[in-house]
Amino acid sequence: MEGTTRKVAVIGVGAMGSVYAALMAEAGHQVWAVDCWAEHVAAINRDGLRVEGASGNRTVRGLRAVAHVAELDPCDLYIVATKASGVAQVARDLAHCLPPTAQVLAIQNGLGAGERICAHLPRGQVLLGVADGFGAAMRGPAHVHHAAMKLIRLGELDGGLTPRLQTLERFWQDCGFQARAFADLHQLIWEKFLCNVALSAPCTLFDCTVGELMDNPRARAVSFGCVMEAFRCGCAEGINFSFEDPLAYVRDFAARLRESSPSMRLDHQQRRRSEIDAINGMVPVLGARLGIETPYNTTLSALVRAREEKF
Repeated sequence: MEGTTRKVAVIGVGAMGSVYAALMAEAGHQVWAVDCWAEHVAAINRDGLRVEGASGNRTVRGLRAVAHVAELDPCDLYIVATKASGVAQVARDLAHCLPPTAQVLAIQNGLGAGERICAHLPRGQVLLGVADGFGAAMRGPAHVHHAAMKLIRLGELDGGLTPRLQTLERFWQDCGFQARAFADLHQLIWEKFLCNVALSAPCTLFDCTVGELMDNPRARAVSFGCVMEAFRCGCAEGINFSFEDPLAYVRDFAARLRESSPSMRLDHQQRRRSEIDAINGMVPVLGARLGIETPYNTTLSALVRAREEKF
């Protein structure tokens, strides 16, 4: 498919999925946008998708928006950009219509997306991605603000730099993204996981932006406590981190997103349930299995869940 027009379905066109869909359509590919937000779908079909911010200001037309996977034409590439809690249902839906030569790329926060997808789809068709330093927020139906974009990391489930992975890397690059294929899938997922753990529940509970969190000594101490618990779990799992100081890594990551809010905080502002189980809530699960104490993440996850019970 290299050098040709690809047929792409972006499943879950929230803030980040909308940016993916817009830039891919702008690059000349046939793009379907799948989302359950009826007003969003209708506005994309009627007015195009308006994108502002880091990647420029424009309205991209020509996307086809639908409400369900079953409404799609067969595609070459299916990008699953839903929240972690929606991955399994998307995989079940795709199981009924996935072409045998198509690729499925899951880009989620947290851990476990690959396992949830492969429970329903052939493992050989699934790849994973991680959005690093990528900030975006919906401003309304068919209107997204793109705050930051550093790197789209891509990997095979079982590791290695395969030809199809390198072709996928070039596809993203040709669509205007900084993208890189990684041989060590687990490393790239865990490094993003540490940043998610550092920012998601802490920004949500302290009700602040990333920059405000880092500038508040008490809030920052809680964030770093969450990070160190996750880092110890990763080391016990044998993850080959690219750094020795996880706190310096998180500080550098946060410095690029000071004005942004994690999606968990945005969810709570809209009184929506978040991805807590795949992010901070995953650390106590790992800790229990590995014999590692996780008081920071246990407490923050309980507080987030208690708040969500009132939504």
